[in-house]
Amino acid sequence: MKTININLYEGRVGLVYVRVSSKKQESEGTGLQTQEGRCIKELESMGVPYIKTFPDSFTGGGDFMRRPAMRELLQYIDKNPHKKFVIIFDDLKRFARDTVFHFELKTALRVRDAIPKCLNYNFDDSPEGVFTETIFAAQGQLEREQNRRQVIQKQKALLELGRWPFASRKPYKMEKDTIHGHGKILTLQYPQASWLKEAMEGFATATFARKIDACKFLVEKGFWTKQSPERYIDRFTELLEDVLFAGYIEYPKWEVERREGCHEALISLETFNLIQRRMKTEGLSKRIRKNISDEFPQRGLILCAYCNKAMTAAWSAGRRKKYPYYFCQNKFCELKQKSIPRKDIEVGFDKLLRKQVLKEEVGMVVERVFELSWKDELSKIETTKIVKQGEKKELESEISRLIKLTGSVASDTVRNVYEQEIEKLANKLKKFDGDSNKSLDLTIPYRTALDKAVGLLKNPYDAWQKLPLREQHGLFYFIFETKIPYDINEGYRIAELPTAVRLFEDFAVANPLDVEMAGIEPACTRCFFMSLRDVDDFLF
Repeated sequence: MKTININLYEGRVGLVYVRVSSKKQESEGTGLQTQEGRCIKELESMGVPYIKTFPDSFTGGGDFMRRPAMRELLQYIDKNPHKKFVIIFDDLKRFARDTVFHFELKTALRVRDAIPKCLNYNFDDSPEGVFTETIFAAQGQLEREQNRRQVIQKQKALLELGRWPFASRKPYKMEKDTIHGHGKILTLQYPQASWLKEAMEGFATATFARKIDACKFLVEKGFWTKQSPERYIDRFTELLEDVLFAGYIEYPKWEVERREGCHEALISLETFNLIQRRMKTEGLSKRIRKNISDEFPQRGLILCAYCNKAMTAAWSAGRRKKYPYYFCQNKFCELKQKSIPRKDIEVGFDKLLRKQVLKEEVGMVVERVFELSWKDELSKIETTKIVKQGEKKELESEISRLIKLTGSVASDTVRNVYEQEIEKLANKLKKFDGDSNKSLDLTIPYRTALDKAVGLLKNPYDAWQKLPLREQHGLFYFIFETKIPYDINEGYRIAELPTAVRLFEDFAVANPLDVEMAGIEPACTRCFFMSLRDVDDFLF
């Protein structure tokens, strides 16, 4: 009787899946290349045509669909239903390091009629084979979890010693520790460090009144370059909240309490604490309520003076009709459910607005100072434009030179090097062209915005009466930096609150007309320019 040999791989094509456990191994080592080479040789010995490799650098176990290359591999199979595949893995540990997902991945391949194959393990669907496979999968999971535990223990030990064990945070970089003599330590990189220091200290002292002002400064300096300033607000918030920049280490997730770090501080602890106090200020994270009502125009703008919680408002039913009241709903506050008539709130607020009047002489000083500052800004813009035009000409000249050299060389290798360099320079030139197309928006000049701002503060009460409710709330946050505490006995408390009037008066006092332009604080001036332009954005 003749034995018939069945080739399970006949008519199939081969895909290779390779994986290393970190980006560092991917960039510095040859793990992916050696795995790929062995797998391709195995396909050749099987007589299966090689089609494509799917390299991964995902670390850890769990759901195989979290691995980008594995998702791509399965999608590739789904897009080619007319083909049959063999999937080659260098090692069973590359297949999956989680017992449950090991068999789920195996099932996912089976339903796609794809055959998995490992170089050092033969899949066997017999009861004994499945048992052995389960043991190997469980062993891989055990090793992964043990490795993770060891890594966490070492990282926690470093944290407890005041050393940062994770990836560095800009403007820090991990460098050899020459002070303590072992390992690596966070080291500040300049000039990026000086830029961030200026931004964080400026935010702490309100030189940058808002986060967006500091982000604009950092983008202008080149600390961030890929996106618009608005896109970096959340990232800047994370930096502001991280005590690492004050020279300390803490990691609540692993119960590592705050301690002094071995790295150099970017800002002082006092500055960090001042930033945290500013971050908690209601005005810095203000949001205009969506459910504001003409019946209660001050709702969302006032706080209870006793507990500092937002006051709400509602109608209260009397014997014959309903009455409007404001009240605190904090159950732990001594004024809980004690009602304040709406008339008291509104009359008191009108009186408050009438007091927020900018003195005529202060308005004149502010206007004159900003007129001088604006001329200085225009001069800087023109200088920057000239410098960029010169850099653009140099790029164009260098590209032309390389193009001539490319045509004169016989070596393909040298020609490729020239072409790569030309492509890099062309990309830089494209960026210059893109920047030149972003013309400065002078349709609303700073002078116009300043006139509006000063005009509002000369008579904010009249402006308030003319605006619809939502724009009234916008005007409120222009006049007052924070929500206003209200005392049931004393009324509004604003003695210590920063207001736009006080800010303009302080600015005028600090910058009298006889002060030279060099004496004006640049960051503060830029911040005012940004804020004044925003007057148009949210009010008109």
